[in-house]
Amino acid sequence: MSIITWIIVGLIAGALAKWLMPGNDGGGWLATCGLGIAGSFAGGFLGSLLGIGASGFVGTIVVATIGALVLLFIYNRFIR
Repeated sequence: MSIITWIIVGLIAGALAKWLMPGNDGGGWLATCGLGIAGSFAGGFLGSLLGIGASGFVGTIVVATIGALVLLFIYNRFIR
């Protein structure tokens, strides 16, 4: 996928991650969407390394959301 697509998917994944893991994140929606973009890149990269390529738009959203959830958890647990 192109980088623009991963950014758009990352914004969606960040919103989904915020919805699935609510709480006081300090940065609000903007930081969560940034983590979603980073999570989509990380999830896409790790998925391609492991051979778990996301097929279709829904698979891409799932992989990006899982990446965003992991980064949001790390952010809430260790950085904040």
